[in-house]
Amino acid sequence: MIRNVAGAVLALAGATAAVLSPFRAWYDGRHGRDYALDELFTGISEAKADLWWSLLLPFAFAALLTLVGLVLRSRLLVALAGLVVLGFTVFWMVRVGQYEGSLTVGGDGTGLGDGVANALGGGILLLLGALVMSGRRRKRERREDRREVLREPEEPRAYAPPSGPDPRATPVSDPYGAPAGDPREASSPGPYDPYGSEPTRTFDVPGQGRDRDQGRERGQGPDQGQDPDRDQGPDQGGPGTGPR
Repeated sequence: MIRNVAGAVLALAGATAAVLSPFRAWYDGRHGRDYALDELFTGISEAKADLWWSLLLPFAFAALLTLVGLVLRSRLLVALAGLVVLGFTVFWMVRVGQYEGSLTVGGDGTGLGDGVANALGGGILLLLGALVMSGRRRKRERREDRREVLREPEEPRAYAPPSGPDPRATPVSDPYGAPAGDPREASSPGPYDPYGSEPTRTFDVPGQGRDRDQGRERGQGPDQGQDPDRDQGPDQGGPGTGPR
């Protein structure tokens, strides 16, 4: 798209320069519209030609070819317009050189004028525009584009699992000393126990343990090591059992 726009700008500029060139001086102050078109084939004369039968006619035809080529996006038509402008300009230079004996370029208005430069420049711009343009697409390319649009969308491919061991099956080590394994497979914690889950421990009383050891050393049972006066009642004649 950008290339077509740039080529169109160059082509329009070249066509404009070519159409305006016959209204400028071509040689020794004589305008291009004064040269009859048939003089290019019969020879240059001093007679003044009609406007539409002068060099303006081929240049106007080239401008028409340019417009048609831009509308159709045809590089061939734009290039053909450039060749028409350059061809008639060079042909005119050959005929004038034969008539004058030589072609000169003078700063005082003698010799070749700026009209010739405009015609040559316009033809070159037309060729450049044809080169820059991308032109129209071929029928094959347009058919392929239509087929791609009408083609049914492809079904999404099934997801392929990555090769290698499953990272979820690899045991995860806990840096704080917990057993390795999948943390999601660990059992859920039980109910909260304020007293802990350790078994109950028993502790010996210091005094009771010593008396028990002394009784074992004397050969007495646990009942023999007690005070006899403590077990006697008031009727067994113990001290302090008299009448009061």
